[in-house]
Amino acid sequence: MTTDRRPIDIRRYMEIRSAYGPSFAHDDRGMFFLSTITGTAQVWRLDPDTSWPRQVTFFPDRVMGNSASPAGDRILVSTDRGGNERSQLLLMDGEGLDMKDVSRDPEHIYTFGAWSPDGTCFTYASNRRNGKDFDVYLHDLETGSHRLLHQSDHTHYAGRFSPDGRMILFSRVHTNMDNDLYLLDLNTKKARLLTPHMGEARFTSARFSPDGGSLYLLSNKESEFTRVARVNLQTGSWKWLTEDRWDAETLTLSPDGRYLAFSLNEGGISRLRILHCERSEFLDLPNLPEGVILDATWNRRGTALAFTLTSPRHGTEIWQLSEGGRKRKRLTYASISGVPQETFVSPEPVTCPSFDGLKIPAFYYRPSGRQGSHPVLIWVHGGPESQSRNGFNPLIQYFLHRGMAVFVPNVRGSSGYGRTYVHLDDVRKRMDSVADLAWCVEWLKKQGDVQEDAIAVMGGSYGGFMVLAGLTHYPDLWAAGVDIVGIANLRTFIRNTGSYRRHLRESEYGTIGEDGEFFDQISPIHHVDRIRAPLFVVHGANDPRVPVTEAEQIVDALRKRNRPVEYLRFEDEGHGLSKLENRVHAYGEIATFLEKWLLKNGDETSA
Repeated sequence: MTTDRRPIDIRRYMEIRSAYGPSFAHDDRGMFFLSTITGTAQVWRLDPDTSWPRQVTFFPDRVMGNSASPAGDRILVSTDRGGNERSQLLLMDGEGLDMKDVSRDPEHIYTFGAWSPDGTCFTYASNRRNGKDFDVYLHDLETGSHRLLHQSDHTHYAGRFSPDGRMILFSRVHTNMDNDLYLLDLNTKKARLLTPHMGEARFTSARFSPDGGSLYLLSNKESEFTRVARVNLQTGSWKWLTEDRWDAETLTLSPDGRYLAFSLNEGGISRLRILHCERSEFLDLPNLPEGVILDATWNRRGTALAFTLTSPRHGTEIWQLSEGGRKRKRLTYASISGVPQETFVSPEPVTCPSFDGLKIPAFYYRPSGRQGSHPVLIWVHGGPESQSRNGFNPLIQYFLHRGMAVFVPNVRGSSGYGRTYVHLDDVRKRMDSVADLAWCVEWLKKQGDVQEDAIAVMGGSYGGFMVLAGLTHYPDLWAAGVDIVGIANLRTFIRNTGSYRRHLRESEYGTIGEDGEFFDQISPIHHVDRIRAPLFVVHGANDPRVPVTEAEQIVDALRKRNRPVEYLRFEDEGHGLSKLENRVHAYGEIATFLEKWLLKNGDETSA
């Protein structure tokens, strides 16, 4: 064991809650946010005259988002059913009592855009026309009408209103790494392209200046990394406000235009910055726990910045800066579950060389207090255009508590390390990222404190594909594997994923027409005979991204060959596990599975 205490049950770790997604009330007296205090994400409300928040929504399924109206005590909530991701929009008062289903269409997806400045209407995007393409709409609260603003055979998302309420922004998404911003006149419905560009570029988090003459936004146009820019809407001129080094994220502008807040993703760790726009100076800010800033928003007066900070030592909570950034305050304490904070472990940032000399960045968590060598779990993120960050993960902390080290690599193709790095695994280069895993194993073995016969690999979604690809293409490296909502067959995945997602995925993976034979060459389902390590598979029956048939293909193939495989299918989940009891059950079984195959000393027992 890592301490003298008795083993802590995994339920305690799964009971660690989170709070995130702050949205200030219309009068700045109070804040709405999402929390998993009840086990599933719901809306909560924190008022200035109370010491404890109160629950606003009580749905059986998760709440995916919330936004407070700028006028009046009401909020717009997004929720789905059973993890199917067909989000619906619900309008309710600030107590959650008077509720109206705005979308009333559970067969399609409705994605909230933004409130109008006067709070009388809001925008959204939906694929209700054909199930594939997302058009932009305006909903009027007084008349209850839904007005089509823009329609074309593309994926669109609604953005902010101009300060005078006469125009809106919307984004046209070409791929996950390429989009355009448009400015649409609400009266004429004419759309003006704001971001003409050659090649690939992203334009996100656009905010109008108070006079409506400029936009602040994030973009990697003609850059390796995503930077903060100011765009003059009249002349079209651009001014870069940050250097081409590390991605800028979570941009938000105070309503008076005085302060521009954003964070820099420095190798997976967030550094908060607040720019005084008039003086072009950055504020001196108090120290924050090292971790990842997930979102940020200003109050209506521009006097307070609320943001979600997830940290290995502090959980996932909402914090606030006020008084010109000088005063720091933690607003929520959702994560208390009885697990001693001093037992939480922060990772060490490391790099390891791959087959071609490329340096693979990673976070290495070592169990504290353990003598001698330890088993290692390699944890692979999904995406693929994603990044493992220095945030809080209760399951990683549990594995550390049980004496396992956890190695979290950002193999080639991960975001956060520049435009070049994210494309190193595209289409025919897919297996280079799998080779990175093998080279990470070799690096770990050279550290001298690793049990070489007790190395497992675990991942979800694309990370699940990486698990299966690792087990099939490098079968001698692994003592066990855990595949959560992963891809077993690239051909059937592309064919069966949601129609609204397929074209976005093809830019990363390739198409069946052009790359089908390559899919068959590398897909784990065609190399099942090479799997030697026991496998654990988890999948949700309602998964619209990676259909549950991916899990059942690999499970059936292994069972036919009498290979060791365990399988959990959840009928009320989608792409991952959102319900507490399902997480406790699945991760408890996974922990028992890993302890069986990795813990060799005989002094650890299942919790």
